[in-house]
Amino acid sequence: MCGFDSLVIFVYYLTLPLKFVLFYRSLLAFFATMAEAFSSSSETVIRRSINVEVKANTSGEKLEEFYDIKETCEFIREHNFDKVALQFPDELLVDSVAVAQEIERNSHAKTFILGDTSYGSCCVDEVAAEHVGASCIVHYGSACLSPSNRLPVLYIFEKRPLDVELCASSFRELYPDTQTHVILLCDVNYNHAIDGLLALLSPEYPNLAVSELVVGGGQCFIHGRKQMDKTCPSEPENSLVISQFGRRFSLKCGTAVTDYRMFYVGLEGATLRNFMMTWNRCSFCSFDPVSLKGRTESINVNRALMKRYYAIERAKDANVVGILVGTLGVVDYLSIIQQLKETIHRAGKKSYMFLMGKLNVPKLANFMEIDIFVLIACPENSLLDSSEFYKPIVTPFEMEVACNKKREWSGEYVTDFRHLLPGGGSHVPLADQQEDVDDETDVSLITGALRSQNLMNSEPVESSFGSSVVLRNQTLTVANADSAASFLAGRSWRGLEPALGDAPVVKVVEGRKGIAIAYEDEGTS
Repeated sequence: MCGFDSLVIFVYYLTLPLKFVLFYRSLLAFFATMAEAFSSSSETVIRRSINVEVKANTSGEKLEEFYDIKETCEFIREHNFDKVALQFPDELLVDSVAVAQEIERNSHAKTFILGDTSYGSCCVDEVAAEHVGASCIVHYGSACLSPSNRLPVLYIFEKRPLDVELCASSFRELYPDTQTHVILLCDVNYNHAIDGLLALLSPEYPNLAVSELVVGGGQCFIHGRKQMDKTCPSEPENSLVISQFGRRFSLKCGTAVTDYRMFYVGLEGATLRNFMMTWNRCSFCSFDPVSLKGRTESINVNRALMKRYYAIERAKDANVVGILVGTLGVVDYLSIIQQLKETIHRAGKKSYMFLMGKLNVPKLANFMEIDIFVLIACPENSLLDSSEFYKPIVTPFEMEVACNKKREWSGEYVTDFRHLLPGGGSHVPLADQQEDVDDETDVSLITGALRSQNLMNSEPVESSFGSSVVLRNQTLTVANADSAASFLAGRSWRGLEPALGDAPVVKVVEGRKGIAIAYEDEGTS
């Protein structure tokens, strides 16, 4: 520090109270230390080792039972995995180091802890695991059970406590009629106690159907056993088997899902919301294992569906659509992207694809030219509340309702995008090219303006403004075919001007070396 700077600081000291003087002294000492540590003139690299004390939230004697360490090690040894990625949600990271040490000690495999997942913690982060060259993934905690194909996955669920007696008592109060048809669902973290609950209720309720956890994909394992999404041989013949969201249950002959009521064991959250939106014609009851209370779910599903229908109307009005890639691990995510791009194009809209990891308001606020976003994610993460975002965020199903003239709103709601693909139970093919020639206009329920859903059937015509326009039909004269470029042209500030040809041409010179705190060509004082 030069003498002039020292004089200025000293004079400033005289006008400050003592506590501020002490603060500035410590601040000056800090910067002096940083300048010395990060000085580029030093050729040595500072290395410091920090002793981290492992503090596990779960006690040592319960660690084995809670995380199934013995079973995990047997799974690793059986398949000869040498590098194992351990994926933990945020609430279980406190135990991650202790679990990794136990697994390495008993299986002799190298472990890597995946803490901050690329997307939702319920999904398997195969991308992060491939970055470290892992040969398998052990996924802990809550899971959406979406199928994946890249790496073998072992699911280890939390064994959260459940008062089975109190849960059964609450079930009897909510369903006093023992002949009621009920489907028993649960969060994955309470699946270990379902057999005990079923043993108490099945003698009294002959029409009780219980769901079991099952995952497709061919490389997913639960409790060390490979899980395949297929019919179990022990199920009765001619029974209707439902496999959805990693659950499978069989219904009695002659019955449908709408003939049953749903009883959910678990906390209120994305899993329950996903079930209620999908099976929106069934009444739901739930039991909260934390508060130890059962209740009839009073959420107005019809009102929630109307909110989603409003988002569909916004999607119909949109000209520019942003496709948000919210997963890189769920099977067929590339297929749904391609299908969405084709569907949006056939509706006369422009689409742009974005890959940005976890979503937040500031990220999406950077793209004001986008009218609406469509999120491709697992079923539990698709139903995103976009009230805080500047532009609505819809699901692939909602975008198809808005753009595919053959798909009509019937009250059915699809959260799993795989069902929208060819071969899926909710697939609706696009209209033929000939059917798109005759354009149909309707009135927007939001703006009151005329809108058209038609395949752009003319070649683009270059305009004097640099953007292209196309002729749609005789009713609507022209339609902008490059809305994002037109939006940029209409903005008052469009970024830094390139000023091509204005800057003089100079020879290449050697630049400054070092870091901003201490360049090598700067003198020290």
